[in-house]
Amino acid sequence: MSVLPLIDSCPKRMEYGPCGGVGFDGSCEVDAAHRCAFVHRPTVPWTGLDRTTAVAPGSRTAAASATLKALGTRPWIVADLPARALSVASIDACAAILTGEVDAVLAGDAGSARVQFPPAYRAHLLQRRGLRVWTGLNMRDRNRVAIEGELAALAVEGVAGVHCVTGDHTRTGHRPDAAPVFDLDSTEATALARAAGHVVSVAASPAAPPVDRRAARLREKIRAGADVCFVNHAGGAVPVRRFIAEAGNGIRYIPCVPVVVDHASADLLESFTTLVLPEGFVRRIRDARDPRAEGIALAAAMAQEMLAIPGVVGVNLSGGREGAEESFAEALAEIAQRVR
Repeated sequence: MSVLPLIDSCPKRMEYGPCGGVGFDGSCEVDAAHRCAFVHRPTVPWTGLDRTTAVAPGSRTAAASATLKALGTRPWIVADLPARALSVASIDACAAILTGEVDAVLAGDAGSARVQFPPAYRAHLLQRRGLRVWTGLNMRDRNRVAIEGELAALAVEGVAGVHCVTGDHTRTGHRPDAAPVFDLDSTEATALARAAGHVVSVAASPAAPPVDRRAARLREKIRAGADVCFVNHAGGAVPVRRFIAEAGNGIRYIPCVPVVVDHASADLLESFTTLVLPEGFVRRIRDARDPRAEGIALAAAMAQEMLAIPGVVGVNLSGGREGAEESFAEALAEIAQRVR
């Protein structure tokens, strides 16, 4: 995939770094005592096939073609999947709530590294219930052979898109006993997913160092084959608009909208130290007489603000917590209804 040397000092063995987990002080997410190996290094250029200039861009699956067509005609509402891990009953219950309310669910692997069903099987479970799936695929848990197998299975399943992320290190989650793989990083996986015919999405973290080079890093992912960028929490619509203006119109954007409906989900969101929320966002929910109603109203209002930004084709309703999966799915469905 690449002719670049591995960055030996990166715990994730990334070639096209940095990841989105860089601390605000430039520290590595795995070890706060060490600086990210990429913070002071120029943006690493993509060395593979440049999809922005390739004469033959490659064929798409039927599902991918349908996704690209739909993204150009109306805004999409993508919701995180709050279902319990390894529970078909929970997946079915959440799917029943969200089907017909959202355009797709973003079904990814937990950053905490808990064990979950393989991506293609989870997609199968959801799509048999009539819920379109945008599959998250992390590089932490799989080598390139396993990734190629998942991409092939996801093409057969006909998922709406594949979201390629490098993933959080196992040392930062609940399973430090699991060996981190990181055979590829997200940029390399993007090229594989695009070659397999998928609509490919990647993440961008405008608020994480090096802030001044995050747009340039996204442009290299576009060259590798990315179609859509999920913009991580960056402080609201104003910084997202600024980032999109800098990164350019070579890709479609789906900003993340934080969904907080109780004190527990507020605690969870605030535990992610590398994201930025609008000033007073969580405090308003904590102080509200009805935190759930306030959180739903704030998320719906922010979604509308995001959809008004040029280049934005949808929003990602982002959030969830263990122990309240179906209740959270109901909140996501209500927000989607309001945004419609």
